[in-house]
Amino acid sequence: MLTADPPAAARYRALRQATRDGDPADAVETLRAMSRDVRRTVVEMIDRARLGHLGGDLSVTDILVALFGAVLDVDPEDPTAPGRDRLILSKGHCAAALYATLARCGYFARSELATFMAPLSALGGHPDRRKVPGVESNTGPLGHGLPVAVGCALAARLRAEPWRTVVVLGDGELQEGSNWEAAMAAGHQGLGSLTAVVDRNRLQQGARTEETNALEPLSAKWAAFGWETREVDGHDHGALLAALRPTGTDRPVAVIARTVKGKGLSFAEDQVEWHHRVPDEEQVRLAFEELAR
Repeated sequence: MLTADPPAAARYRALRQATRDGDPADAVETLRAMSRDVRRTVVEMIDRARLGHLGGDLSVTDILVALFGAVLDVDPEDPTAPGRDRLILSKGHCAAALYATLARCGYFARSELATFMAPLSALGGHPDRRKVPGVESNTGPLGHGLPVAVGCALAARLRAEPWRTVVVLGDGELQEGSNWEAAMAAGHQGLGSLTAVVDRNRLQQGARTEETNALEPLSAKWAAFGWETREVDGHDHGALLAALRPTGTDRPVAVIARTVKGKGLSFAEDQVEWHHRVPDEEQVRLAFEELAR
């Protein structure tokens, strides 16, 4: 079991306070810098391991950074605090982006990231709540995260607790019927403490989502199940913050975040083959050059 990095956790608390209470323009710039750092770290991790899901990691980065950097009420030094907000990364194959963000926030030492996907490492290809602080649920088999999140939100209601549950879903994952059963239950129950964020990069393993099993009109589908829907640019930190902050609605909220698979890397953006591909030496060099801008 990994343990917190207190100095990094202290820096994280200061960062979160600043992004919540400071000038909005400064907050956005701070989160952008954090995203650049996380993306560089993801490239390092996947290059070292020679394994990973680079495209999806880079599309979801800004969503995770916005959540941890300014939205979620969490404490890396007390990751199981009863009143914490819950974040479930349903698209668990993009664990590298989650690990890089958690380490940046002080849940564990950044040096541990060097063990990503190594034999017996806590940082496996899919997140494990028994080994990694900040992971609320083991994920990877797609279609499981939203049902678990509905259970978390119901638990908060039964306990009369104010904590929120946020689940991050892949768009290809929405082809799993379990998601729509859970969405129907959440709408019926009026789970206003539940937010689902869809990483809408329009690509899945092997093809575009609309070629595989069309999802559009996606916003209307969520609305039909009783959800309040919000569509945003998933790489615009200001727009993400506005969409993710609670507004007092008594309905669950679906945030459809329009993203680009492989965001930030010219050779990978919007390319289906980068769902599960490892960059070569020249591509790694180019990636660090582009992510430094």
